[in-house]
Amino acid sequence: MSSYTTRKTPGDTEWFVHDRFGMFIHWGLYSMPARHEWVKSREEIPEEKYGQYFKYFNPDLFDPKDWARKAKEAGMKYAVLTTKHHEGFCMFDSKYTDYKCTNTPAGRDIVREYVDAFRAEGLRIGFYYSLIDWHHPDFPIDPIHPRRDDEDAYEQSKGRDMHKYAEYMRNQVEELLTNYGKIDILWFDFSYPDQTMKDQPWMKGKGREDWEADKLIALARKLQPGIIINNRTGIEQDLWTPEQYQPQEWVRHEDTGELVTWEACQTFSGSWGYYRDEMSWKTPDVLIQMLINTVSRGGNLLMNVGPTSRGYIDYRAEKALKVYADWMKVNSRSIYGCTMAEPEFVEPKGCRYTQSEDGKRLYIHLMEYPYAFLEVPGMAGKVDYAQFLHDGSEITFKDKTSDHFSEGRMQSEDLLVFNIPKIKPPILVPVIEVFLK
Repeated sequence: MSSYTTRKTPGDTEWFVHDRFGMFIHWGLYSMPARHEWVKSREEIPEEKYGQYFKYFNPDLFDPKDWARKAKEAGMKYAVLTTKHHEGFCMFDSKYTDYKCTNTPAGRDIVREYVDAFRAEGLRIGFYYSLIDWHHPDFPIDPIHPRRDDEDAYEQSKGRDMHKYAEYMRNQVEELLTNYGKIDILWFDFSYPDQTMKDQPWMKGKGREDWEADKLIALARKLQPGIIINNRTGIEQDLWTPEQYQPQEWVRHEDTGELVTWEACQTFSGSWGYYRDEMSWKTPDVLIQMLINTVSRGGNLLMNVGPTSRGYIDYRAEKALKVYADWMKVNSRSIYGCTMAEPEFVEPKGCRYTQSEDGKRLYIHLMEYPYAFLEVPGMAGKVDYAQFLHDGSEITFKDKTSDHFSEGRMQSEDLLVFNIPKIKPPILVPVIEVFLK
Protein backbone atom coordinates (compact mmCIF):
# COMPACT_ATOMS: atom_id res chain seq x y z
CA MET A 1 0.00 0.00 0.00
CA SER A 2 1.08 3.57 -0.63
CA SER A 3 2.85 5.18 2.33
CA TYR A 4 1.52 8.65 1.49
CA THR A 5 -1.18 10.08 3.75
CA THR A 6 -3.16 13.15 2.76
CA ARG A 7 -4.87 15.66 5.00
CA LYS A 8 -8.30 14.41 6.05
CA THR A 9 -11.21 16.10 4.29
CA PRO A 10 -15.01 16.17 4.82
CA GLY A 11 -15.92 14.61 1.45
CA ASP A 12 -15.35 11.21 -0.13
CA THR A 13 -12.18 11.49 -2.22
CA GLU A 14 -11.39 7.76 -2.46
CA TRP A 15 -12.89 7.36 -5.93
CA PHE A 16 -11.43 10.70 -7.00
CA VAL A 17 -7.79 9.85 -6.34
CA HIS A 18 -8.28 6.52 -8.10
CA ASP A 19 -9.83 7.94 -11.28
CA ARG A 20 -7.26 10.75 -11.70
CA PHE A 21 -8.54 12.25 -14.99
CA GLY A 22 -11.59 14.41 -15.70
CA MET A 23 -13.13 16.77 -18.24
CA PHE A 24 -13.87 20.43 -17.47
CA ILE A 25 -16.52 22.01 -19.71
CA HIS A 26 -16.77 25.81 -19.92
CA TRP A 27 -19.88 26.74 -21.87
CA GLY A 28 -22.13 29.78 -21.79
CA LEU A 29 -23.16 32.90 -23.70
CA TYR A 30 -19.46 33.83 -24.01
CA SER A 31 -19.14 31.10 -26.65
CA MET A 32 -20.95 33.49 -29.04
CA PRO A 33 -18.47 36.40 -29.05
CA ALA A 34 -15.88 33.57 -29.01
CA ARG A 35 -13.07 35.66 -27.57
CA HIS A 36 -12.56 34.47 -23.99
CA GLU A 37 -15.01 33.64 -21.22
CA TRP A 38 -14.15 36.94 -19.48
CA VAL A 39 -15.14 38.96 -22.53
CA LYS A 40 -17.91 40.81 -20.68
CA SER A 41 -15.43 42.10 -18.10
CA ARG A 42 -12.44 42.55 -20.40
CA GLU A 43 -14.40 44.63 -22.90
CA GLU A 44 -16.71 46.16 -20.26
CA ILE A 45 -19.73 45.19 -22.33
CA PRO A 46 -22.99 46.75 -21.09
CA GLU A 47 -26.05 44.61 -20.35
CA GLU A 48 -28.04 45.73 -23.37
CA LYS A 49 -25.27 44.71 -25.78
CA TYR A 50 -24.49 41.46 -23.96
CA GLY A 51 -28.22 40.78 -24.09
CA GLN A 52 -27.88 40.06 -27.81
CA TYR A 53 -26.11 36.82 -26.93
CA PHE A 54 -29.01 35.82 -24.70
CA LYS A 55 -31.45 36.72 -27.46
CA TYR A 56 -29.75 34.55 -30.07
CA PHE A 57 -28.26 31.66 -28.05
CA ASN A 58 -29.31 28.57 -30.00
CA PRO A 59 -26.99 25.54 -29.70
CA ASP A 60 -28.81 23.49 -32.33
CA LEU A 61 -25.93 21.01 -32.67
CA PHE A 62 -25.61 20.30 -28.95
CA ASP A 63 -25.35 16.54 -28.47
CA PRO A 64 -24.38 15.74 -24.87
CA LYS A 65 -24.19 12.03 -25.68
CA ASP A 66 -21.41 12.80 -28.15
CA TRP A 67 -19.59 14.86 -25.52
CA ALA A 68 -19.88 12.00 -23.03
CA ARG A 69 -18.58 9.45 -25.54
CA LYS A 70 -15.59 11.64 -26.36
CA ALA A 71 -14.80 12.11 -22.67
CA LYS A 72 -15.00 8.39 -22.02
CA GLU A 73 -12.89 7.53 -25.05
CA ALA A 74 -10.25 10.02 -23.85
CA GLY A 75 -10.01 8.07 -20.59
CA MET A 76 -11.75 10.68 -18.48
CA LYS A 77 -13.71 9.29 -15.54
CA TYR A 78 -15.63 12.38 -14.38
CA ALA A 79 -16.73 15.75 -15.71
CA VAL A 80 -17.42 19.24 -14.35
CA LEU A 81 -19.78 21.55 -16.27
CA THR A 82 -20.21 25.29 -15.77
CA THR A 83 -23.80 25.58 -14.55
CA LYS A 84 -23.27 29.35 -14.19
CA HIS A 85 -20.14 31.32 -15.04
CA HIS A 86 -19.23 34.88 -14.04
CA GLU A 87 -21.58 36.32 -16.66
CA GLY A 88 -24.48 35.08 -14.50
CA PHE A 89 -26.22 33.10 -17.26
CA CYS A 90 -27.65 29.82 -15.94
CA MET A 91 -27.36 26.62 -17.97
CA PHE A 92 -30.20 25.07 -15.97
CA ASP A 93 -33.88 25.78 -15.46
CA SER A 94 -33.65 27.77 -12.23
CA LYS A 95 -36.84 29.18 -10.79
CA TYR A 96 -34.89 32.05 -9.21
CA THR A 97 -33.95 33.85 -12.43
CA ASP A 98 -35.16 34.49 -15.95
CA TYR A 99 -31.55 34.66 -17.15
CA LYS A 100 -31.35 30.99 -18.12
CA CYS A 101 -31.00 28.70 -21.11
CA THR A 102 -34.66 27.65 -21.14
CA ASN A 103 -35.62 31.27 -21.92
CA THR A 104 -33.34 31.47 -24.98
CA PRO A 105 -33.98 29.95 -28.42
CA ALA A 106 -32.21 26.86 -27.02
CA GLY A 107 -35.28 26.14 -24.90
CA ARG A 108 -33.46 23.27 -23.17
CA ASP A 109 -32.17 22.49 -19.68
CA ILE A 110 -28.50 22.04 -20.62
CA VAL A 111 -27.54 20.74 -17.19
CA ARG A 112 -30.26 18.10 -17.26
CA GLU A 113 -29.10 16.77 -20.62
CA TYR A 114 -25.44 16.82 -19.56
CA VAL A 115 -26.18 14.88 -16.37
CA ASP A 116 -28.24 12.24 -18.15
CA ALA A 117 -25.73 11.73 -20.96
CA PHE A 118 -22.57 11.58 -18.84
CA ARG A 119 -24.19 9.43 -16.19
CA ALA A 120 -25.29 6.97 -18.90
CA GLU A 121 -21.63 6.58 -19.92
CA GLY A 122 -20.63 5.81 -16.35
CA LEU A 123 -18.89 9.14 -15.69
CA ARG A 124 -19.23 10.88 -12.35
CA ILE A 125 -20.96 14.25 -12.31
CA GLY A 126 -19.53 17.60 -11.26
CA PHE A 127 -21.05 21.07 -11.22
CA TYR A 128 -19.07 24.30 -11.50
CA TYR A 129 -20.88 27.28 -9.98
CA SER A 130 -19.50 30.80 -10.12
CA LEU A 131 -19.66 32.83 -6.92
CA ILE A 132 -19.37 35.88 -9.16
CA ASP A 133 -22.35 37.22 -11.10
CA TRP A 134 -22.03 40.25 -13.37
CA HIS A 135 -25.75 40.14 -14.27
CA HIS A 136 -27.43 39.93 -10.86
CA PRO A 137 -28.82 43.29 -9.66
CA ASP A 138 -27.67 42.71 -6.06
CA PHE A 139 -24.07 41.83 -6.93
CA PRO A 140 -21.99 44.92 -5.95
CA ILE A 141 -19.61 46.42 -8.48
CA ASP A 142 -16.00 45.51 -7.71
CA PRO A 143 -12.53 45.67 -9.36
CA ILE A 144 -13.34 42.98 -11.96
CA HIS A 145 -16.98 43.92 -12.64
CA PRO A 146 -17.77 45.10 -16.22
CA ARG A 147 -19.16 48.41 -14.84
CA ARG A 148 -16.09 49.23 -12.74
CA ASP A 149 -15.00 52.16 -14.94
CA ASP A 150 -18.41 53.76 -15.40
CA GLU A 151 -18.52 57.35 -14.18
CA ASP A 152 -21.58 56.50 -12.11
CA ALA A 153 -20.31 53.12 -10.88
CA TYR A 154 -20.71 54.14 -7.23
CA GLU A 155 -24.31 55.25 -7.80
CA GLN A 156 -25.06 52.01 -9.68
CA SER A 157 -23.65 49.92 -6.87
CA LYS A 158 -25.40 51.76 -4.03
CA GLY A 159 -28.25 49.76 -2.60
CA ARG A 160 -27.05 46.42 -3.92
CA ASP A 161 -27.54 43.85 -1.17
CA MET A 162 -24.89 41.14 -0.93
CA HIS A 163 -26.98 39.22 1.60
CA LYS A 164 -29.77 38.90 -0.96
CA TYR A 165 -27.24 37.70 -3.54
CA ALA A 166 -25.79 35.14 -1.10
CA GLU A 167 -29.31 33.84 -0.51
CA TYR A 168 -29.81 33.64 -4.29
CA MET A 169 -26.70 31.47 -4.56
CA ARG A 170 -27.89 29.13 -1.82
CA ASN A 171 -31.25 28.80 -3.53
CA GLN A 172 -29.60 27.88 -6.80
CA VAL A 173 -27.13 25.47 -5.22
CA GLU A 174 -30.08 23.80 -3.52
CA GLU A 175 -31.71 23.37 -6.92
CA LEU A 176 -28.55 21.91 -8.41
CA LEU A 177 -28.01 19.49 -5.54
CA THR A 178 -31.66 18.45 -5.32
CA ASN A 179 -32.99 18.18 -8.86
CA TYR A 180 -30.30 16.18 -10.65
CA GLY A 181 -29.61 13.12 -8.51
CA LYS A 182 -26.26 12.31 -6.93
CA ILE A 183 -23.63 14.96 -7.62
CA ASP A 184 -20.01 14.01 -6.98
CA ILE A 185 -18.18 17.35 -7.21
CA LEU A 186 -19.16 20.96 -6.47
CA TRP A 187 -16.60 23.32 -7.99
CA PHE A 188 -16.97 26.91 -6.77
CA ASP A 189 -15.10 29.83 -8.38
CA PHE A 190 -13.65 32.12 -6.86
CA SER A 191 -12.65 34.41 -3.95
CA TYR A 192 -10.61 37.60 -4.35
CA PRO A 193 -10.88 39.56 -1.06
CA ASP A 194 -7.58 41.39 -1.48
CA GLN A 195 -8.41 43.10 -4.77
CA THR A 196 -9.17 46.83 -4.49
CA MET A 197 -9.32 49.88 -6.74
CA LYS A 198 -6.81 52.41 -5.42
CA ASP A 199 -8.79 55.40 -6.56
CA GLN A 200 -12.11 53.87 -5.47
CA PRO A 201 -11.69 52.60 -1.88
CA TRP A 202 -15.33 51.51 -1.76
CA MET A 203 -14.72 49.07 -4.58
CA LYS A 204 -13.44 45.90 -2.95
CA GLY A 205 -13.08 42.26 -3.89
CA LYS A 206 -15.07 39.51 -2.24
CA GLY A 207 -14.33 36.55 0.02
CA ARG A 208 -15.88 34.01 2.32
CA GLU A 209 -17.86 36.50 4.39
CA ASP A 210 -19.42 38.01 1.27
CA TRP A 211 -20.44 34.62 -0.09
CA GLU A 212 -21.66 33.59 3.39
CA ALA A 213 -19.59 30.56 2.56
CA ASP A 214 -20.20 28.74 5.83
CA LYS A 215 -23.95 28.59 5.09
CA LEU A 216 -23.31 27.65 1.47
CA ILE A 217 -21.00 24.77 2.39
CA ALA A 218 -23.29 23.54 5.16
CA LEU A 219 -26.21 23.43 2.73
CA ALA A 220 -24.22 21.45 0.18
CA ARG A 221 -23.05 18.95 2.81
CA LYS A 222 -26.60 18.51 4.07
CA LEU A 223 -28.02 17.87 0.60
CA GLN A 224 -25.18 15.73 -0.76
CA PRO A 225 -23.18 14.01 2.00
CA GLY A 226 -19.78 12.92 0.76
CA ILE A 227 -19.68 15.42 -2.11
CA ILE A 228 -16.24 16.80 -3.00
CA ILE A 229 -16.01 20.60 -2.69
CA ASN A 230 -13.03 22.76 -3.66
CA ASN A 231 -11.46 25.52 -1.55
CA ARG A 232 -12.37 28.54 -3.67
CA THR A 233 -15.09 29.90 -1.38
CA GLY A 234 -12.29 30.80 1.02
CA ILE A 235 -13.12 27.91 3.36
CA GLU A 236 -10.89 24.85 3.28
CA GLN A 237 -12.75 21.76 2.14
CA ASP A 238 -11.59 18.76 0.11
CA LEU A 239 -9.78 19.95 -2.95
CA TRP A 240 -6.84 22.24 -3.77
CA THR A 241 -7.03 23.42 -7.38
CA PRO A 242 -3.84 24.85 -8.91
CA GLU A 243 -4.83 26.51 -12.19
CA GLN A 244 -2.87 26.77 -15.43
CA TYR A 245 0.44 25.59 -14.02
CA GLN A 246 2.02 22.22 -13.27
CA PRO A 247 3.14 21.64 -9.66
CA GLN A 248 6.53 19.93 -9.61
CA GLU A 249 5.85 18.24 -6.28
CA TRP A 250 2.86 17.01 -4.30
CA VAL A 251 0.85 20.04 -3.17
CA ARG A 252 1.10 20.64 0.57
CA HIS A 253 -1.05 22.48 3.08
CA GLU A 254 0.27 26.02 3.40
CA ASP A 255 0.19 25.94 7.23
CA THR A 256 0.78 22.35 8.31
CA GLY A 257 2.85 21.05 5.41
CA GLU A 258 0.57 18.02 5.08
CA LEU A 259 0.01 16.45 1.68
CA VAL A 260 -3.41 17.43 0.29
CA THR A 261 -5.84 16.15 -2.31
CA TRP A 262 -5.22 18.26 -5.39
CA GLU A 263 -6.32 18.68 -8.97
CA ALA A 264 -4.58 20.70 -11.67
CA CYS A 265 -7.12 22.41 -13.96
CA GLN A 266 -5.78 23.12 -17.42
CA THR A 267 -6.86 24.20 -20.89
CA PHE A 268 -6.03 22.82 -24.33
CA SER A 269 -5.26 26.39 -25.39
CA GLY A 270 -5.07 29.58 -23.32
CA SER A 271 -8.72 30.28 -22.49
CA TRP A 272 -11.52 28.26 -20.93
CA GLY A 273 -14.42 29.34 -23.11
CA TYR A 274 -14.47 28.85 -26.89
CA TYR A 275 -12.00 31.29 -28.47
CA ARG A 276 -12.26 31.17 -32.25
CA ASP A 277 -9.00 32.99 -33.09
CA GLU A 278 -6.73 31.60 -30.39
CA MET A 279 -3.74 29.68 -31.71
CA SER A 280 -1.82 28.72 -28.55
CA TRP A 281 -2.95 25.09 -28.57
CA LYS A 282 -0.79 22.60 -26.70
CA THR A 283 1.13 19.97 -28.64
CA PRO A 284 0.29 16.25 -28.27
CA ASP A 285 3.50 15.61 -26.33
CA VAL A 286 2.69 18.36 -23.84
CA LEU A 287 -0.86 17.07 -23.34
CA ILE A 288 0.31 13.58 -22.41
CA GLN A 289 3.20 14.83 -20.29
CA MET A 290 0.83 17.05 -18.30
CA LEU A 291 -1.28 14.04 -17.32
CA ILE A 292 1.75 11.94 -16.42
CA ASN A 293 3.44 14.75 -14.48
CA THR A 294 0.30 15.42 -12.47
CA VAL A 295 -0.30 11.80 -11.41
CA SER A 296 3.42 11.31 -10.74
CA ARG A 297 3.10 14.02 -8.10
CA GLY A 298 -0.05 12.62 -6.48
CA GLY A 299 -2.60 14.80 -8.28
CA ASN A 300 -5.57 14.68 -10.66
CA LEU A 301 -5.84 16.43 -14.02
CA LEU A 302 -9.00 18.27 -15.10
CA MET A 303 -8.65 19.16 -18.80
CA ASN A 304 -11.02 21.72 -20.27
CA VAL A 305 -13.05 21.89 -23.46
CA GLY A 306 -14.90 25.03 -24.54
CA PRO A 307 -17.71 24.05 -26.93
CA THR A 308 -18.87 26.39 -29.70
CA SER A 309 -22.10 28.35 -29.38
CA ARG A 310 -23.78 25.82 -31.67
CA GLY A 311 -22.98 23.17 -29.12
CA TYR A 312 -20.26 21.01 -30.63
CA ILE A 313 -16.62 20.46 -29.68
CA ASP A 314 -14.49 22.11 -32.34
CA TYR A 315 -11.88 20.30 -34.44
CA ARG A 316 -8.89 21.44 -32.37
CA ALA A 317 -10.36 20.19 -29.12
CA GLU A 318 -11.40 16.96 -30.86
CA LYS A 319 -7.80 16.42 -31.93
CA ALA A 320 -6.59 16.99 -28.38
CA LEU A 321 -9.14 14.53 -26.98
CA LYS A 322 -8.03 11.99 -29.62
CA VAL A 323 -4.44 12.33 -28.37
CA TYR A 324 -5.59 11.24 -24.91
CA ALA A 325 -7.84 8.51 -26.33
CA ASP A 326 -4.99 6.91 -28.29
CA TRP A 327 -2.54 7.02 -25.40
CA MET A 328 -4.95 6.03 -22.63
CA LYS A 329 -6.29 3.09 -24.64
CA VAL A 330 -3.06 1.20 -23.95
CA ASN A 331 -1.47 3.09 -21.04
CA SER A 332 -4.32 3.91 -18.64
CA ARG A 333 -3.07 1.31 -16.17
CA SER A 334 -0.24 3.70 -15.31
CA ILE A 335 -2.80 6.41 -14.42
CA TYR A 336 -5.87 4.85 -12.78
CA GLY A 337 -5.28 3.77 -9.20
CA CYS A 338 -1.75 5.17 -9.30
CA THR A 339 0.08 7.86 -7.37
CA MET A 340 3.55 9.22 -6.73
CA ALA A 341 6.14 6.47 -6.44
CA GLU A 342 7.54 5.57 -3.04
CA PRO A 343 10.60 7.65 -2.00
CA GLU A 344 12.93 4.67 -2.45
CA PHE A 345 12.43 4.88 -6.21
CA VAL A 346 14.40 7.78 -7.68
CA GLU A 347 13.46 8.84 -11.21
CA PRO A 348 16.27 8.68 -13.79
CA LYS A 349 16.76 11.70 -16.04
CA GLY A 350 13.98 12.03 -18.58
CA CYS A 351 11.59 9.70 -16.75
CA ARG A 352 8.49 10.02 -14.57
CA TYR A 353 7.29 7.32 -12.20
CA THR A 354 3.83 6.38 -11.06
CA GLN A 355 3.13 3.47 -8.76
CA SER A 356 0.01 1.40 -8.15
CA GLU A 357 -1.70 2.00 -4.83
CA ASP A 358 -0.95 -1.58 -3.71
CA GLY A 359 2.72 -0.92 -4.40
CA LYS A 360 3.17 -3.97 -6.64
CA ARG A 361 3.75 -2.21 -9.95
CA LEU A 362 5.96 0.70 -10.89
CA TYR A 363 5.41 2.57 -14.14
CA ILE A 364 8.37 4.23 -15.85
CA HIS A 365 7.21 6.88 -18.33
CA LEU A 366 9.91 7.54 -20.90
CA MET A 367 9.45 11.28 -21.43
CA GLU A 368 12.86 11.34 -23.15
CA TYR A 369 13.36 8.10 -25.04
CA PRO A 370 16.76 6.57 -24.17
CA TYR A 371 19.05 4.90 -26.67
CA ALA A 372 19.36 1.14 -26.13
CA PHE A 373 19.67 1.17 -22.32
CA LEU A 374 17.99 2.75 -19.30
CA GLU A 375 20.09 2.78 -16.14
CA VAL A 376 18.10 2.91 -12.92
CA PRO A 377 20.04 3.26 -9.66
CA GLY A 378 18.53 1.76 -6.50
CA MET A 379 16.40 -0.86 -8.24
CA ALA A 380 18.72 -3.89 -8.34
CA GLY A 381 17.10 -7.00 -6.87
CA LYS A 382 13.63 -5.40 -6.74
CA VAL A 383 12.26 -6.29 -10.17
CA ASP A 384 10.58 -9.57 -11.02
CA TYR A 385 9.47 -8.79 -14.58
CA ALA A 386 9.17 -5.80 -16.94
CA GLN A 387 7.28 -5.08 -20.14
CA PHE A 388 6.17 -2.27 -22.37
CA LEU A 389 2.69 -1.40 -21.23
CA HIS A 390 1.29 -0.57 -24.68
CA ASP A 391 1.80 -4.07 -26.12
CA GLY A 392 2.87 -6.28 -23.21
CA SER A 393 6.24 -7.08 -24.81
CA GLU A 394 9.06 -8.09 -22.48
CA ILE A 395 11.79 -5.66 -21.50
CA THR A 396 14.88 -7.55 -20.37
CA PHE A 397 17.16 -6.23 -17.64
CA LYS A 398 20.32 -6.95 -15.72
CA ASP A 399 21.19 -6.22 -12.09
CA LYS A 400 24.34 -4.74 -10.59
CA THR A 401 26.35 -4.03 -13.72
CA SER A 402 26.21 -1.93 -16.82
CA ASP A 403 28.43 -3.72 -19.37
CA HIS A 404 27.36 -1.93 -22.52
CA PHE A 405 30.28 0.50 -22.52
CA SER A 406 33.35 -0.23 -24.60
CA GLU A 407 35.50 0.76 -21.67
CA GLY A 408 35.11 1.94 -18.12
CA ARG A 409 32.34 -0.54 -17.20
CA MET A 410 30.01 0.89 -14.57
CA GLN A 411 29.68 -1.32 -11.50
CA SER A 412 27.07 -0.72 -8.82
CA GLU A 413 25.45 -3.00 -6.29
CA ASP A 414 22.10 -1.25 -6.64
CA LEU A 415 22.06 -0.53 -10.40
CA LEU A 416 19.51 -2.07 -12.75
CA VAL A 417 19.80 -1.68 -16.51
CA PHE A 418 16.82 -2.14 -18.84
CA ASN A 419 17.52 -3.12 -22.44
CA ILE A 420 15.45 -0.70 -24.53
CA PRO A 421 14.59 -1.14 -28.23
CA LYS A 422 16.72 1.22 -30.28
CA ILE A 423 13.71 2.35 -32.26
CA LYS A 424 11.06 4.16 -30.24
CA PRO A 425 7.63 2.52 -30.39
CA PRO A 426 4.88 4.57 -32.09
CA ILE A 427 3.64 5.90 -28.74
CA LEU A 428 4.02 9.54 -27.65
CA VAL A 429 5.34 8.52 -24.24
CA PRO A 430 6.13 4.80 -23.94
CA VAL A 431 5.67 3.23 -20.51
CA ILE A 432 7.58 0.37 -18.91
CA GLU A 433 5.44 -1.63 -16.50
CA VAL A 434 7.65 -3.03 -13.75
CA PHE A 435 6.39 -5.91 -11.58
CA LEU A 436 8.16 -5.58 -8.24
CA LYS A 437 9.26 -8.51 -6.11
